[in-house]
Amino acid sequence: MTLPLHLAWSGLTTFDLDHPRLRMSYYRIVLAEGLHDDLVQFLNHDLLVSLWPTLRTLVSRDVREVWESSFDELAHEAQAAA
Repeated sequence: MTLPLHLAWSGLTTFDLDHPRLRMSYYRIVLAEGLHDDLVQFLNHDLLVSLWPTLRTLVSRDVREVWESSFDELAHEAQAAA
């Protein structure tokens, strides 16, 4: 998967989502840098939920709080992982 430069403006722009580390990097970048249309285009709901327990430790506190307060499913995944 290739991200546009307004998202992946520093470093890697192409990610092989079959590799766990690259998949985490891809999701971290989209969550941190993405606008609404980017989130819709580049994120997969089921994958985001499954990655969230680890992914939440890789994003900033602000990003984590916004996502968990907006989506009960992510807050539930965070509590289940604790």
